[in-house]
Amino acid sequence: MPEKSRRSGTDRGIFFGKNVKNHGMIKPNNDIARVKRRIRDYQSKQVDVTVRLGRNKVQRFCGILTGVYPALFTVRPDDENFLGKTAYSYAEVLCGSIDVKLASSESDK
Repeated sequence: MPEKSRRSGTDRGIFFGKNVKNHGMIKPNNDIARVKRRIRDYQSKQVDVTVRLGRNKVQRFCGILTGVYPALFTVRPDDENFLGKTAYSYAEVLCGSIDVKLASSESDK
């Protein structure tokens, strides 16, 4: 006789239950489509990019958001000697490792 599963049919876990309340584990009202729309609105504009590299390392630069593609977007830095990564996925923005916002001079217009 096969061993019975430890979980009953009604126990669906933390994230998928019928009457599960959000206890701070999932960010509400944040989805990849919203991030894509926001990034698409910034296309061809001057943006400030903050990259969190881990272990309290943060890299900031300004550039122009040059390309918006289905899986990623690209930023051309103002500094031509910049040696960092300039293509980012929307998931990186969603999880908070990348922050993209309009440059202060652009947001005043």
